[in-house]
Amino acid sequence: MFDLTEEQQAIVEMVRDFATASIAPNAVEWDQAKHFPVDVLAQAGELGMGGVYVREDFGGSGMSRLDAALIFEELAKADPTISAYISIHNMVAWMIDEFGNEGQRAAWLPGLCSMETLASYALTEPGVGSDAGALITRAVRDGDDYVLNGTKQFISGAGSSGVYVVMARTADTGSAGITAFIVQDGVEGLSFGPLEKKMGWNAQPTRQVVFENMRIPAGNRLGEEGSGFGIAMKGLNGGRVNIGACSLGGGQAALDKSIAYLKERSAFGAPLIGQQALLFQIADMQTELESARTMVWRAADALERGTKDTVRLCAMAKLVATDAGFNAANTALQLHGGYGYLADYGIEKIVRDLRVHQILEGSNEIMRLIIGRLAVER
Repeated sequence: MFDLTEEQQAIVEMVRDFATASIAPNAVEWDQAKHFPVDVLAQAGELGMGGVYVREDFGGSGMSRLDAALIFEELAKADPTISAYISIHNMVAWMIDEFGNEGQRAAWLPGLCSMETLASYALTEPGVGSDAGALITRAVRDGDDYVLNGTKQFISGAGSSGVYVVMARTADTGSAGITAFIVQDGVEGLSFGPLEKKMGWNAQPTRQVVFENMRIPAGNRLGEEGSGFGIAMKGLNGGRVNIGACSLGGGQAALDKSIAYLKERSAFGAPLIGQQALLFQIADMQTELESARTMVWRAADALERGTKDTVRLCAMAKLVATDAGFNAANTALQLHGGYGYLADYGIEKIVRDLRVHQILEGSNEIMRLIIGRLAVER
């Protein structure tokens, strides 16, 4: 499993060529201008990145979870923000593919897989972050429709997406009372808060999503009533592997920039790359990233095969990879000295972008809680 097949090598090369040409040269500018490059996302869709592990009958690429991890890592070497958004989009497409009926799959997947239609995932709420089972957005059945009321927080792509998978409460039975819905942009009663002012991830919009007596057909329900929490958690298993891969890409880019900089920069009469103390830091960065990569690949394989260890391994992969990626980026900034603090070198952007990876898709504290509880139960 640790040697890529010829097909996987070709996938990585294709994504690298695309990311190097279309994303990397613009990453700093997009960050500073807070520009969401929907045209470039459409190009990614044309290359099969809109439905990486969606079945092929409605436009998906039918790839494996390991293939997806390779893709997101390579994209993140160019820009973690764009890679992370594409990973979220893929999670939504997979949810519709996996849990939707044939009519829903036919209606939504072709546009999502081509990325002509963008997607957002609406789970988190104000005051309800890690405790997703306590969400209060409510959906009430009214004849052939559901009426939704509530607010979602920290929603990537909000205001630009055409499709939202929304988790809402249909019964007062804790996590068992949550149901998933597909919401199309433009529905009366759907609105958005102002753009959030963020530390990083500036090249993708983040807003509140607000539902005010929003009426949608019952046919937009994804799965059965009460199955939404299970759908959300299964989606997050994949999301954790994906965001881990995005962290690896950002961390690897920071490491590569550091090696190039230390080779070029001289101090005290010799290139910095010859300083043993600095070489030790490079070695630690490389080792942490490679260890985390192994964990991400193992979790991706477990997720693909549906093994009994999937939840535990996905939590471990997310924890290890997001910490390793951020540590590599933060060390890279220190190795660059004052230049690392300047936007032109791209290091400070990677630091800002990767910091949120330790929070989203379940904070790393929650990952430790999951891992610890499962260890005690074994």
